[in-house]
Amino acid sequence: MKRLLKSHIALLAWRLALLYAVLAICRAIFWRYNYAGISPLADAELPALARGALLFDTVSVLYANALLIVLSLIPLHLRERRWWQRMLYFYYVVVNALLVVAVNLGDAVYFRYTQKRFTAEEIFFADNDNSLQLVGKFMAENIPLLLAGIGLIALLALAGGRKARPEPLCRRPLCYYGGGTVLLVVAALLSVAGMRGGVTRMTRPVTLSNATLYASDNARANLILSNPFCILRTVGSGGKINYERYFAPEELDGIYTPVHCPDSVGTAPLEGRNVVVFVMESMSAEHSAHLHPELYADRQVKGYTPFLDSLMQAGYCFERMYANGTRSIQALPAVLGSIPSFKTPFVLMPQALAPTRQLPRILRDKGYATAFFCGSAAGSMGFGAYARSAGIERLYSREDYEARHGRDDFDGYWGIWDEPFLQYAGEEMSALPEPFFAALFTLSSHHPFVVPDAYRDLLPEGLTRNHKCVAYTDNAFRRFFARYAGEEWFRRTVFVFVADHVSSEKFADATRVFPGDHHIIGLLYTPDGALRGRCDEAVSQIDLMPTLLGLMGNREPYFAFGRDLFGEQTPEGGFALAYDSGFEAVGGDRLLFFDERRTTGSYRTDDLRREHDLGNDPEAAALERRVKAFVQQYYRHLEQKDFTVE
Repeated sequence: MKRLLKSHIALLAWRLALLYAVLAICRAIFWRYNYAGISPLADAELPALARGALLFDTVSVLYANALLIVLSLIPLHLRERRWWQRMLYFYYVVVNALLVVAVNLGDAVYFRYTQKRFTAEEIFFADNDNSLQLVGKFMAENIPLLLAGIGLIALLALAGGRKARPEPLCRRPLCYYGGGTVLLVVAALLSVAGMRGGVTRMTRPVTLSNATLYASDNARANLILSNPFCILRTVGSGGKINYERYFAPEELDGIYTPVHCPDSVGTAPLEGRNVVVFVMESMSAEHSAHLHPELYADRQVKGYTPFLDSLMQAGYCFERMYANGTRSIQALPAVLGSIPSFKTPFVLMPQALAPTRQLPRILRDKGYATAFFCGSAAGSMGFGAYARSAGIERLYSREDYEARHGRDDFDGYWGIWDEPFLQYAGEEMSALPEPFFAALFTLSSHHPFVVPDAYRDLLPEGLTRNHKCVAYTDNAFRRFFARYAGEEWFRRTVFVFVADHVSSEKFADATRVFPGDHHIIGLLYTPDGALRGRCDEAVSQIDLMPTLLGLMGNREPYFAFGRDLFGEQTPEGGFALAYDSGFEAVGGDRLLFFDERRTTGSYRTDDLRREHDLGNDPEAAALERRVKAFVQQYYRHLEQKDFTVE
């Protein structure tokens, strides 16, 4: 034990533990300086906040000290040299004085003015001539903070082991080099896991928005963040916003605005109803015989979504619904917040921590209970963090399912099979107070394209590897409806079905190019038939939130990049916009490709080979004007971090 306490690993562990203490003190100072904006912390909040703080502090400590960890554990006898230990000591003190102490304490003042933590945006774009002068002024105005910083740096210097002379645990060559190498590899693997925030295949590297998973609002989310995490995780992720100004501000709002001011009167056929949104993994329009009858006219199997097709005919079907992105993490803010993602997924940008009022929060403020269901592990894929930031209170994951129904329904890859998880979600919805809002993300129609053994021989093989999985999920919805259709809450619910994006597996030529490669299933269904019909305009995921708010009788102004398809009709009709190395738009029977400076091509939607550029076509020119206004408004609001209506 005595040798262990004097070892290199013990000294490194002490130094890292000391940093956690310093970060905790910095966080307490941050809270005290910004008390008015964060407000008192309830005792019930503290455990979740502490877990979040530990996660982000771990990432910050590892980011700042990755080199120190390697140089401390590398199995070379250089480590015993005095100059080597002096070098490690000064690295530890200087780097952490700057990245941990100075930046985190500076955040306490900076946050007052910007309501955001210090990120790469400030590092790479702080090119003002008076930057040093401003730093000096802030220091002079915050002497207590300056003294706290000096005290914390002194703590690192005095307690950081300046005179430490660590010894190897074992001096025998095999043990020294072999054991040291194993220890270094283990430390490296643990460090990578710590930087990512987990080790499973579903774990995405933690981002700023993950803080909302542990906090009830964005102010508390900022409280548990720490640097250098905020700086390094925002490098290249939307720091300074550069964009073209096509129109003057007064003209811009007249062409397109994301600020919606509903009429004070109007019909509200869905007012007071529960809302359940099913976000369906990889549900391309191509899977549906209702949406693409021409693909199945001469085939024995008439599509792979027969149950969803029946709902499209009994409810309100969006015949031309398009995904705004190509990734699941882009779909959720588009569907639930009417915020699209273009070059970078919105939830991965620092702007995602700005205040928003997305559909769940708007309904929550009207007295709705809110819940989010996903059969993957808690925290995986960033869904739970997004759901929290959107205003959802209750999160249900694989762990919650398995606590009630055991572990036999895990698919071995992503989470719980769709059929049992939908049944479980119905159980939980039945217990929610009404009215309620619930969103559920399905998983099974995803690579590696497997279905439960019991269904392997019962479902059609299909034309792609995913069709059997699609048929399985479609049947899972059939089973969900069969079980719960008689419940009172079910009859008082509007169901929304929308895909996150198209499947990677395609078989028709039209679905391999835009807009077919973004054409997805989308529909609204009410059990009592209150809403029936079809929409043949080009619409997209971002139109769902404003449309639902209109149908539910919302009369308050709100922010959304989409439009209310019933209450905000336009002479030009709708259009859908996506990004793939350039902007792609579809409106009416026109396609437009736009590189942010000029239109690079415009075609008819049936011109799959893009052989006949329409040139100066008036309809394409009108679509270009709307696309320019949309793009300018999007980047303008990103730049201003402005996603609410005052």
